[in-house]
Amino acid sequence: MQHNEVESVTALSPLSKGPAVAPRTLSYLQALNEAMREEMRRDQKVIVLGEDVVVGGALGILTGLAAEFGLERVRNTPISESAFVGAAVGLAASGYRPVVDLMFSPFMWCAMDQCCNQAAKWRYMTGGQVSLPIVYRMATGQLGGEAAAQHTCSIYSQFMQVPGLKVVIPTNARDAKGLLKTAIRDADPVLFFEVTRLNGTKGPVPDEDYLIPFGVANRLRPGTDVTIVGIGYMAVEAMRAAEILAEEGISAEVIDPRTLVPLDVDTIVTSIQKTHRIVVVDEATPMASAASEIIACVVERGLEYLDANPARVCALNTPTPFSPVLEKAVLPDAARIVTAVREQLNR
Repeated sequence: MQHNEVESVTALSPLSKGPAVAPRTLSYLQALNEAMREEMRRDQKVIVLGEDVVVGGALGILTGLAAEFGLERVRNTPISESAFVGAAVGLAASGYRPVVDLMFSPFMWCAMDQCCNQAAKWRYMTGGQVSLPIVYRMATGQLGGEAAAQHTCSIYSQFMQVPGLKVVIPTNARDAKGLLKTAIRDADPVLFFEVTRLNGTKGPVPDEDYLIPFGVANRLRPGTDVTIVGIGYMAVEAMRAAEILAEEGISAEVIDPRTLVPLDVDTIVTSIQKTHRIVVVDEATPMASAASEIIACVVERGLEYLDANPARVCALNTPTPFSPVLEKAVLPDAARIVTAVREQLNR
């Protein structure tokens, strides 16, 4: 259920500089748009459906697709997540590769049966005879402020418990393009969580057809004193924390998992063999979170390497407030990461 079926094209290693190409800069949003355009040009069976997708979607990521590919392949749907999440199952079983725009991740709760009880299980229930190459795209995390409780949840950990689903969270423009292309070509349903706070951030993106494999974490920064694993936007906060810690003489290694299913436990365990400490940072609430699963894996496979108890830095166990001041207090940030590292090092 968890194997990848993608074409063999340029695959970029997370620890390498990739192929030698002229530098080119795109925003996170532009990289996602480019990935969609390239895959729709490559395969006529790739189609888009969701609310307002014809005008570019709620956040503008699909801008221009309807004009280029027409309304047969870019289809607006009624405001009924259960309907179009379920429709994607039938489309995929019929040979299409639907990319479903759910706008904001909490809206998937309206279609849990169609996603978790149908899409996730068909390949297994048919003995591999029916593949469902579906990508469910959705925004995750804080949306820039004042989006309140029903739009800003980080719910990816709930889908980690469902066999048959893959879970992806890119944290920079290069990864956003490469991982989305991999997701579209994959034979299984993929939940693709897009970090809205990164939409305007820019970075180098190769101008070529490349894929980034699932299950391969990205070491963003080497270090020797502590391993910080940052999920989604928390990878950005982890890098900020690492800069602050460096001024205090603390060397932090920062790892971005990139995919939670499959999860690259080997890279994390290899890191703690060197640093002997780990802090996992997750924008979700702590109970049964992705942070909890990562720490459980580390304890099972690398307990003997740890010189301090593993630590989680998560959102407070409350719905996200509308008030910007309260929202800031609820969500984890670099300052809280620094505090957790200092406690591990008894400083």
